[in-house]
Amino acid sequence: MPQSRRGFLKGSAAAAAGALGSLGATSASGAEAKPGASEVCFQRRIPIRHEVDVFVAGGGPAGLAAAVAAARQGRKVFLAERNNCFGGMGTAGMLPLFMQFTDGVNMLAGGLGAEILKTLRERGGTGPGSEVTIRAEVLKRVYDDLVQGAKVDFGFHTDLIAVEAEQGRVTAAILAAKSGLFAVKAKMFIDGTGDGDLAAWAGAPFEKGDAQGNLMAGTLCSLWADIDWAAAHKGGRVSDESRLEDAFRDKVFTVNDRHLPGMFRVGRNTGGGNIGHTFGLDSTDERSITKALVWARKSLLEYERYYKKYLRGFEQMELVATASQLGCRESRRILGDYVLNLEDFKRRAVFPDEIGRYSYPVDIHAAKSDLASYKKYEEEFRKLRYGKGENYGIPYRTLVPRGFSNLLVAGRCISTDRHVQSSVRVMPGCFITGQAAGVAAAIAVEKKSDTRGFPVAELQRRLKALGGFLPHC
Repeated sequence: MPQSRRGFLKGSAAAAAGALGSLGATSASGAEAKPGASEVCFQRRIPIRHEVDVFVAGGGPAGLAAAVAAARQGRKVFLAERNNCFGGMGTAGMLPLFMQFTDGVNMLAGGLGAEILKTLRERGGTGPGSEVTIRAEVLKRVYDDLVQGAKVDFGFHTDLIAVEAEQGRVTAAILAAKSGLFAVKAKMFIDGTGDGDLAAWAGAPFEKGDAQGNLMAGTLCSLWADIDWAAAHKGGRVSDESRLEDAFRDKVFTVNDRHLPGMFRVGRNTGGGNIGHTFGLDSTDERSITKALVWARKSLLEYERYYKKYLRGFEQMELVATASQLGCRESRRILGDYVLNLEDFKRRAVFPDEIGRYSYPVDIHAAKSDLASYKKYEEEFRKLRYGKGENYGIPYRTLVPRGFSNLLVAGRCISTDRHVQSSVRVMPGCFITGQAAGVAAAIAVEKKSDTRGFPVAELQRRLKALGGFLPHC
C-alpha cells in the first residue's frame, strides 16, 4: 500500500527535526520510534554551507549521472555521497559486472552511460574477455574524473540526515559530515539515494515490497584471488549452481539458497563474487542492514567451501575483501505522476514523454530461500524478457514525485511497480534516469519553472543531443 507523508511521519521519531527547528519548516528523518520510547529534544542552529541550483543526494550511478548532466547544462551543483567514492554498487558495493547497456541492436544507455563504459574500457577497467565486468578501482577513478571534469562540487562521507519541506517544495537538505551538521539550499533537489530517502523524508508517497511487505534478498559482493580461470572454463564452464544440490545433501550451507548468480572474472587470477543472499533485508533500517552484513560475511565461508570442493578451478581460491556497501536490490518506490508497470513492460510501451528506453528482464530475486520462491523467480526471469532489439519506454512522469514541484527521483526508487523496478534498477538503467533528471532540473532552473512547467519536448531534444536513445521523439 502507498504510504503518505502523514503515515510516514506518524511512525517516525523525526530524530533530526529538533536539531533543525531553527530552519522553521517540517522535517523528517527515517528513524523509527517505538510506542512509549523516551525521547530527547535536540536543537541546534546550523550553517547553510551551500546555496546551489541543484542538490543531488547520493553519488551512485543515478545521482552521479544527474549531477554531471545538470552541471554540463551550466547549473551550479552540489552532490553529497555517504561512501568514500562514487558509483554505489559498481565500486563500494563490488558488484563485478554491469547489466546490459544495449538491447542487442541499440545503445540504450546513450550519453553518459555510453561515455562511462567507453572510458572504462579504454583504461582497462573491464575484466579479461568481457565487455561488462568491472575492475572497481579503475571505475572509481573514471567517476572521479567525470565529476571533477564537470566542475560538480561534492563531498564524500557526507550523509543526508533530514529534509526541510513545506507546501510541496523542498527547501533544504540537512547533511552530516566530519565537520558537523550543515544545510544545503537549492532551487531543485534530486534523490539519487536508491532508497528514496530524500523524497520519503520530504513527505512523498511511496510503496515498498510486495503486497505482504516482502523485499528482494540482498547480497554482499566479494573479491577473490588465486582462481585458475583456464581450469574453470575448460570444457565449457557450467553454471555455478550446478553442484548446489550435492552441497545441500552434504549440509555445506546453513541456508539452502538455490540462486547463485556466480563468480565473474575481473582480473588475471581474480574473481568478483555475486554470491549468497541476505534474506529479510530492509535497507531502510540500519538494524536490518547490520544483521545482514554480519550474516553475509559469515556465510562466505560456506561458499568458499562449496567452490573449492565442488567446482573446478577454484581449489586454491582465497577471499581478499568484502564490499563496504551491502547490495540492496529493493526498498522504496516513490510514487510519481505515473507508475510504470508490468503491462507497460509486456507491451514494449511507448510514451509521449519518455526520457529513455530500456530492456533488462524482470529480475525479482526471491524474498525467501524455499524452493517455491526460487521456482517463481526462475519462471519470471525466463519468461519476462525481450528479444533482440526490443525495449520499453521510461516516461518523465516516473521521475516526478506526486505533490512536489522542485523534486525529482532517479535510479531504483523511481515510480514503478515491483516488476519494472526489478528491471530498471540496474546500473545502465540508473544512468538513463539519472541523466534525464539532471537535465530536467537544469531546464527548470534555467526557465525559472518547476518540474512540470516546461515542455517535455525540450528535455527530449537536449537528451537526444547528449546521445540519449529516444527513437519515438
